[in-house]
Amino acid sequence: MTGQVARTATALVVSLSSLGWCTQALAYRPFDGTDAAVADPGEIEIEAGPVQYLRQGSERALVAPDLVLNYGIAPGWEAVLEGRYAHGLSAESNGTSLIGNGVFLKGILREGTLQGGSGPSVATEFGFLLPGITDEPGTGGSIAVIVSQQWSSLTVHLNAAFAVTRQHYGDVFLSAIVEGPHDWTVRPVAEFVHERDFSGLQTTSGLVGAIWQVSDHLAFDAALRVGRVNDLPLEEVRVGLTFSFPIK
Repeated sequence: MTGQVARTATALVVSLSSLGWCTQALAYRPFDGTDAAVADPGEIEIEAGPVQYLRQGSERALVAPDLVLNYGIAPGWEAVLEGRYAHGLSAESNGTSLIGNGVFLKGILREGTLQGGSGPSVATEFGFLLPGITDEPGTGGSIAVIVSQQWSSLTVHLNAAFAVTRQHYGDVFLSAIVEGPHDWTVRPVAEFVHERDFSGLQTTSGLVGAIWQVSDHLAFDAALRVGRVNDLPLEEVRVGLTFSFPIK
């Protein structure tokens, strides 16, 4: 690897991992966290961010695309495959990398309001962080616990995850998601995230946006995320969609 490529890779991985992508983006657009629900058996759910913009300090990048593939493998369980294509826009980081690669299993530990029952829904998600292409060398792993509760006017999802990063540092991720009434066609959403990577990165951010639920199998989302990574400002614009279909 040449010196210029090495500098590009280093700048990209620092910029992108500081957005909470050093571990995984738990699968639920447009959030970093997720909900205690899974795809039905034999159903594929695709979460896509065609083009997303982010800035951390003087570093800027486009993520085009950001993809998460969920497949229902059994009642209460799904397999998750994810990755994102990052394009550096700054003079110091103008390369392109495939990053955020991972493969996970997500399962329901307790059926609750998200499954049509009563009380909190509880799920877990665990798996491997895979090496990237031209960036993010190494392999890690993560495990998360998700608790969701839905009321008529409000839905809340709480996430707690621990990871060993690809650089073999510990990482702790906490997220709280709040959604407006689930029966609204367009519902407001918000998320608060705190993440600490024990290599020295600490990220605190807030997200506000909306989800347009076109049907049970199609939704569009848009959100703005702002925060700080150590002493540097963080800004991100997220726009995407989620759609699902059965394959058998």
